[in-house]
Amino acid sequence: MADHNPIDHLIGLLARLPGFGRRSARRAALKMLMQPDQAMLPLAAALQAAAAAVQPCRICGNLDAANPCGICRDPQRDQGLICVVEGVSELWALERAHAHRGLYHVLGGTLSALGGIGPEDLAVQPLLARIEAGSEPVREVILALPATVDGATTAHYLTDRLRPAGVAVTRLAQGVPIGGALDVLDEGTLAAALKARRAV
Repeated sequence: MADHNPIDHLIGLLARLPGFGRRSARRAALKMLMQPDQAMLPLAAALQAAAAAVQPCRICGNLDAANPCGICRDPQRDQGLICVVEGVSELWALERAHAHRGLYHVLGGTLSALGGIGPEDLAVQPLLARIEAGSEPVREVILALPATVDGATTAHYLTDRLRPAGVAVTRLAQGVPIGGALDVLDEGTLAAALKARRAV
């Protein structure tokens, strides 16, 4: 039976990964099977080590082998600046851009009436507790949330909750990307760009 075939099982597991379909999973499996010592065994060892060591940071929610994570422990980071993101993938994307030198806070999602996700399902209370109990006062909270209805709803909710703390709350700019042609952008992006225009 196919379920007992280790090759089919490997392809099936790879096909579940983001960005992999059946065809790319087959190509990856074949490459690893052709060179098990160079490709497959080191990958298996790395997966096992990561599964045993990596955990969510108790402060920000990032994934790291250390707890608190390397970002939270870095004394060079601006302790008065917290960037709130939906998930770890957004945190990693901002880190790749080297554009943020403050701290982060992973919400674990966005508010969604249709999805049944309320404030109690997100890491909102830990964010408020960080701001209240921080050894260094937080000056600004940047809401780096998706430009969706759920992202906007979450941003409004967090702004209301953060207002009593007396911190500045900002949002990422939205609109025309660098190198973007106007005739290929959707109407929502164009409307956001016009709304967020600034003097030159």
